[in-house]
Amino acid sequence: MSRILFETSIDYLSTLRLHYLLIPSEILLKLNKGEEKGKFNQRVIVLVNETIEWQGGIVALSDGDGYIAFSSARMKKISVERYDEVKVEIKLDNSEYGHEFPAELEELFKQDPQAKERFELMTKGKQRTIIYYILQAKSSDKRLERCMLYINNLKKIAPGKETMKAIFSKD
Repeated sequence: MSRILFETSIDYLSTLRLHYLLIPSEILLKLNKGEEKGKFNQRVIVLVNETIEWQGGIVALSDGDGYIAFSSARMKKISVERYDEVKVEIKLDNSEYGHEFPAELEELFKQDPQAKERFELMTKGKQRTIIYYILQAKSSDKRLERCMLYINNLKKIAPGKETMKAIFSKD
């Protein structure tokens, strides 16, 4: 799939307290090769103002539109504010997890096949969330510490009963 280029505004959802990029319904239709909403791959690679790129997800908004969350940290990096117009490029993200896969988690899975099996039984969304939080740690030691915590917690939870609160618990 080729990339889709368009201009959009940065808006704010007060109920969720987050900034977002508005993705108009006509762009979603292009991304989806003309299929109706709900049948498109919602994971995309986003490039804003030809400067900052990340893997993200499109969430339904209203009237067939969608949005991609746009963090304040990313906005600050490229010196934009709420209601500014930005140039956006999106393309489908066909990666398995929607993020790079942490080397520390990969190594843990090599040493503990049961951990890998439990991880793979979870939904893709929960897998992405765990990967995201591991990747947020700046040092390899901290990423490894998080891997151990999350996977050990996961192994204690009955399959299908995973909650993010239980997985991220420090007790």
